[in-house]
Amino acid sequence: MFVTFEGVDGSGKSTQAALLADWLEAEGRTVLRAREPGKTTLGESVRELVLHGDEMSPWAEAALFAAARAELVAREIRPALERGEDVVLDRYLDSSVAYQGAGRGLGEDAVRSLSLTVTGGLLPDRTFLIAVDPEVGRGRGNGRPDRIEREDTAFAGRVAAGYRHLAEADPGRVVAVDGTRRPEEIAEEIREHVRALL
Repeated sequence: MFVTFEGVDGSGKSTQAALLADWLEAEGRTVLRAREPGKTTLGESVRELVLHGDEMSPWAEAALFAAARAELVAREIRPALERGEDVVLDRYLDSSVAYQGAGRGLGEDAVRSLSLTVTGGLLPDRTFLIAVDPEVGRGRGNGRPDRIEREDTAFAGRVAAGYRHLAEADPGRVVAVDGTRRPEEIAEEIREHVRALL
């Protein structure tokens, strides 16, 4: 089973990814946990560059995320799925569609096509979109915003709109959940959806 978590910065998606992975492990399942970009040596280098490096052009940013994603799928995700493990991922290709496609204005279809090409078309079984207003997410910040978190409210609004469009366009895969509730309430709703996949 391949499950991803999406949302604007500060939505609580990382918390929910960890809670789901903990629950699956408690149920006796083997889980690969990862974040994007990250997990691989290349992915961690890309993470440092795109989140804490100098400004870059929108397509350079999108290409770097896609490169990290290609490496993660090839070295970690596909092997784990082939071993019969569950994969719980904090961000995946929908982040690029929302942030670079909608937020940076590169076009959602073009950015999605790039990610599908480099991952061999691998899509999650379920994607949970933790939906909160971008201003709510900003208010939950960790105090040291990265390069993308420092973007203006107009950018954040475009990203949120991109996520809404994703949920509307693919309701069979993308499940939007209200991220303003207590974390345990959200986690229980997510577990109900996941039980149907087990």
